[in-house]
Amino acid sequence: MPLPPLERIVYGPVRSRRLGSSLGINLLPGGMKVCNMNCAYCQYGWTRSANRYRGERTAWPRAQAIETALAARLTRAADGNELIDRITVAGHGEPTLHPEFEEVTTRLRGVRDRIAPRIPLVILSNSTTTSWADVRRALMLYDERYMKLDAGDPITYARINGPGPSVARIVDGLASLHGIIVQSMFVTDANGEADNSTDGAVAAWLAALEKIRATRVHLYTIDRAPALASLKPVARRRLREIAEHVRAAGIPADVFAAPTS
Repeated sequence: MPLPPLERIVYGPVRSRRLGSSLGINLLPGGMKVCNMNCAYCQYGWTRSANRYRGERTAWPRAQAIETALAARLTRAADGNELIDRITVAGHGEPTLHPEFEEVTTRLRGVRDRIAPRIPLVILSNSTTTSWADVRRALMLYDERYMKLDAGDPITYARINGPGPSVARIVDGLASLHGIIVQSMFVTDANGEADNSTDGAVAAWLAALEKIRATRVHLYTIDRAPALASLKPVARRRLREIAEHVRAAGIPADVFAAPTS
């Protein structure tokens, strides 16, 4: 079963395959998945809400409340000598959709600098809002920017990520940023509905990567129940093959396979 949406602003730290001991920051309304994508592999299930994004009727947590929550949690961690490797803005949807995203980011950066200046502030984003001026400004305040790109062609993109901005627009947006790490989820499907690990899909994705000029690529696969039940993890060997193609293009790549793959 998919996970229920988070109710809290600050959660964890959770143990992440890629980020270590990660203290999560959820900018989305409590108990509600808000996203402008509908990924088949999402651990929070299908996107079913009206997704008003920056509309007034959605109960977004305010910037002050987010700042206060992080300050209290970092203070507690410091008092208890708790290990935190990263402060990660993620949650159960797309964080850059928050109507005060730039102000929120500025406040988070300020709290981090004041209480825990050695811990990187990072974000996980689906890359759909990189053309928004306030989002672009805010993204540059993060120490690490992990930006999603699961496909390079429109058909595979639609099957994996659902309707939304075109993949060409996403690639153009990512190509205009600098210092980003591309995160790519690879899946296969028992029913053949959604598979971005085939030779053709990988070739189109590689072409997009070369245009983006990312500093690094993280390849991983599912290890939690996805929205589409027929999805399966991609074998570690296949992920390594794909990573070798990335490295051959001159881009560093890391593989984070599911524990049982």
